[in-house]
Amino acid sequence: MEEGSGGAAMHLLIVDDHPLFRDALASAVKLAFPEAVIDEAEGIAAAMAVLAAAGTVDLVLLDLSMQGVLGFEGLVSIRSRFPRVPILVVSGLDDPRIMREALQHGVAGFVPKAVDKATLTRAIADVLGGGLSIPAALSDEAAGSAPPTQLAERIARLTPQQLRVLLMIRQGKLNKQIAHELQVGDSTVKAHVSEILRKLDVISRTQIVIETALLDFDQIRMPQAG
Repeated sequence: MEEGSGGAAMHLLIVDDHPLFRDALASAVKLAFPEAVIDEAEGIAAAMAVLAAAGTVDLVLLDLSMQGVLGFEGLVSIRSRFPRVPILVVSGLDDPRIMREALQHGVAGFVPKAVDKATLTRAIADVLGGGLSIPAALSDEAAGSAPPTQLAERIARLTPQQLRVLLMIRQGKLNKQIAHELQVGDSTVKAHVSEILRKLDVISRTQIVIETALLDFDQIRMPQAG
């Protein structure tokens, strides 16, 4: 995939305060996606400026641990101001708890910096394709959860609208984004999410992502409106 929406060249933004890693990441992306336009930012303020000026950015590759950034505040800042831009975290942190919390904040994927280029490229392609990139550590957790057949049976209990909401949750979309796309109120989306949690027998949006990580959602056709 070398084109963004509307046939334009794919536009990526790398946000990391280590110049050498930014260069290495940009080189890896260019090798896999030669036509991609790549911007770089050494911090959240610079990233915000690029996003504000660019018009369309197809993907942000974000490091969580940067100078002057505490915890998830940089991620939250970008998500709150630019909620429609997919974010793939590329971090030196590989604690599953941090990965789960990042997913809970609506990122489209999480890739440890130690992965090889092929894994990174696959994660980027998955996210650009509208999917999620689940770290191996969390995929292992998913493998130990409900068997796929049981989970598929639970998903079959969802109404068409609840299935739409589920697929959007897997894409890292926030309730407000889901409400806008479905043209319903925030309270309606919250009600759908509550029902999805109940029917899938999970306790959080993050667990929804983890539990459904091994299911082949390409085989699930998005219900048509009405």
